[in-house]
Amino acid sequence: MACRFIVQNLSKRHLLHSTFASRSVSTLILAEHEGGSIKAQSLSAVAAASSISEDNPVSLLLAGSGSSLQQAAEKAATCHHSISQVLVADSDKFAHPLAEPWAKLIQLVQLKGGYSHVIATSGSFGKNILPRAAALLDVSPVTDVVEINGPHQFIRPIYAGNALCTVRYTGANPCMLSVRSTSFPVPPISGDLKSGGASISEVDLSTLDEDSIGKSRFKKLSSEETDRPDLGSARVVVTGGRALKSAENFKMIEKLAEKLGAAVGATRAAVDAGFVPNELQVGQTGKIVAPELYMAFGVSGAIQHLAGMKDSKVIVAVNKDADAPIFQVADYGLVGDLFEVIPELLEKLPEKK
Repeated sequence: MACRFIVQNLSKRHLLHSTFASRSVSTLILAEHEGGSIKAQSLSAVAAASSISEDNPVSLLLAGSGSSLQQAAEKAATCHHSISQVLVADSDKFAHPLAEPWAKLIQLVQLKGGYSHVIATSGSFGKNILPRAAALLDVSPVTDVVEINGPHQFIRPIYAGNALCTVRYTGANPCMLSVRSTSFPVPPISGDLKSGGASISEVDLSTLDEDSIGKSRFKKLSSEETDRPDLGSARVVVTGGRALKSAENFKMIEKLAEKLGAAVGATRAAVDAGFVPNELQVGQTGKIVAPELYMAFGVSGAIQHLAGMKDSKVIVAVNKDADAPIFQVADYGLVGDLFEVIPELLEKLPEKK
């Protein structure tokens, strides 16, 4: 009888705890902005937050300085129905996304807001900031989440994407997540979704001391001026591998991408050989992409590369090696010499209008 009473009592406590937890779910999104607009991957983080719980108020945290920050906040307030509040941290300390001030900011906002979850995307921004913020809050982050099955149960890839691991978070709040934006597509949002939009609030930075700046200093930003779409969000991606042999030959990939209105990608081998800069790398240690069409030229299909593109809707591969692993995941494959195939494509494809 005593054992039965203890079991029943523990079950009631567990039920009460679960009910309380479900009612107290709230999420803070670490959002990126550029040119006065929210980046698409940050909206994917909002979509991921919607999978945690139906009753989940979402706060979007924006940091930076100047008029572009205010413009981004105004657009963020009406960009998704799940967003209930936009928090704005306006300071020169956040002019560039350095980990030290951002981590201090997250700690400050979390201590005031008491969020159950903090979410960032698995890009360079999230990978840079989330671990440091987690250390300040004394929690362990769950990284590269591709599916959310509840407030504390997540699925993430392991072994370069060859296996999926189910993780149950049992630590203290907040549960900090980095999510793959390609796994949480943003549904089309109607223009009349919100009449007034979410509220916009300024974060009180008076208690943020100068030590929060840390030892890191921003030096410069090097980026290539191009009209091509962003690699992480492009509908079509054209990727070249080491088989192109030189940076000069890699220009064929760029010309093909221009004709198709596509983004340019590269394998790690091509990046290491100096054909293109590393921001174009697709793979486990590069960018994770899932376009509607992925075209791979001279790509063998190493495991670490497949981990970054195998969720693409349609995969087309061209390689002169019929046994290349890329053909195992390709929807369409052509065994041929890329130095013959690409010029023929450039000749027959119409010019982009």
